Amino acid sequence: MTVRVKRREITRADILPMPAYAAVREHKRAEVRAAKRNRQIGVGPHAMFTFESYDSMWLQVHEMLRIEKGGDAQIDDELAAYNPMIPNGRELTATMLIEIENPDLRAQELGRLGGIEETIRLRIRANGAEQIVPAVPERDTERTDAETGKASSVHFFHFPFSDAQVAAFRAENAEVTLEITHPRYKHAAGLPDAARHSLAADFDGSTTH
Repeated sequence: MTVRVKRREITRADILPMPAYAAVREHKRAEVRAAKRNRQIGVGPHAMFTFESYDSMWLQVHEMLRIEKGGDAQIDDELAAYNPMIPNGRELTATMLIEIENPDLRAQELGRLGGIEETIRLRIRANGAEQIVPAVPERDTERTDAETGKASSVHFFHFPFSDAQVAAFRAENAEVTLEITHPRYKHAAGLPDAARHSLAADFDGSTTH
């Protein structure tokens, strides 16, 4: 059994020149898509959570550089934007999208969901006990408009864990539920075992054979 070393930060040394990235882009995108199958959880009819990783953020940085074509001058801004979403060893991180195709219905629903970013949590039941891990919104910008009360359609979260909560999350008999408790959007979804095992590997001390 060996300890799996997790990457916690993207550096300039990790950034490929765009021609080199173009050569591996489809392969890297396919890898991240495959990993996301066990890292995406839908909660209710509209909210989709994607739990992030070094690999997903590495891909996102390169995609932004590819799209915006800012070159070397853009790199530091992208690293500052996406490095905080790489799990630090005692947390999970997630992006939540509120997905509503109809633009009129989307605007109406977002207008009802102000403050939703403060109502996200994980509930862990293991070994006869229960643990609650509240989500902490990324504070890069306000996700509810102060004047209109309208929620953003995109939210970024950290789920900070104590050692006891990590142990509970990893327990063989653990049942983990992702919950939204907003008064106008009360929904919950259980994490399948495959998802829980994938996310458990984000914590420091995870092992592989």
